Amino acid sequence: MALEILKELRGLKVAVIHPPDEDGVGLVDHLRRIGCAAEAQWPLPSSFAPGTDVALLAIDADNRLAVERLLKSHDAGGPTLIAIVSYEDPRTLQMVIESGAQAVVERPVRPFGVLTSLILARSLWLKRAEAEKRIRQLERKIAGMQKTQKAKTILMTSQGLSEDEAYATIRRQAMTKRVSIEDMAASIINAYELLNGRPKND
Repeated sequence: MALEILKELRGLKVAVIHPPDEDGVGLVDHLRRIGCAAEAQWPLPSSFAPGTDVALLAIDADNRLAVERLLKSHDAGGPTLIAIVSYEDPRTLQMVIESGAQAVVERPVRPFGVLTSLILARSLWLKRAEAEKRIRQLERKIAGMQKTQKAKTILMTSQGLSEDEAYATIRRQAMTKRVSIEDMAASIINAYELLNGRPKND
């Protein structure tokens, strides 16, 4: 994973959301040296720029409202987030936790450790994205199975078919119409509910 992320660094779009002081300028320069397409942004934007892969975000109690506004646009599909902090006081730590950051860089920013934080954060983000993708796939699979079961029940009840015969009928119609079994099952359910005047339950 780490080697793959190292290869990915070249061209990785990184937003450094930090005041244009020594830390901010130095961080952008360092990220560019290791191959990232890093750009500075300040003041805090209201949302992340489209296509941003990684965002290094300055977090402190003084900019809480602006940070919260920005993070509202940070969904599961948003950029990998690395927090930049100066103090480890309770308020700042709470903001870091609420931000969902995958790593933390301390100020004053030193080049040593930035690459490690970047790789760690990106690795965690990729693993989470993969897990969420698998969950969505399982949810779709379960929903499809439930539709198919409901369609089979409709055919078994309305046409007196066995479960195997009902499934074979759905499969045959799906092949004839060149659609998935799940889509065919949904069509059967919709037609049955339309003819019987029943509201949809799913």
